Amino acid sequence: MALKNIPVNMQGYDLMVTEVPSIKMREDEETGELKPVTDREGVNQFVVSLFAKKRPQEGQYAEKGEEIKVTLTADPGEGFSRGTYVELVGATVSPWQIEGKGRVSSGISFKALGLKPAA
Repeated sequence: MALKNIPVNMQGYDLMVTEVPSIKMREDEETGELKPVTDREGVNQFVVSLFAKKRPQEGQYAEKGEEIKVTLTADPGEGFSRGTYVELVGATVSPWQIEGKGRVSSGISFKALGLKPAA
């Protein structure tokens, strides 16, 4: 898949923190220990879980929302507790696909430069 980091406009959605931002961790396949995820320059990546729900427009049905995990490329700082409404700064999506163990999994991943309190 060649397209990555496609800019996405999330302005029509309410985004509520469901899991506070933390350093993104991944299990080392060889040792089984958890290690921080870093970018190519060695900077720690962070992750936040958000409940995303489209804001209903007058005369439209209020769609169901869903929880998304967003990788943050920098430490978002303090003040993003559970239940806080936020906006994503520089949000992108990337399609992904993994083949293994006789099956194929695919989806999209969300990434952002950071978070800011919702206006």
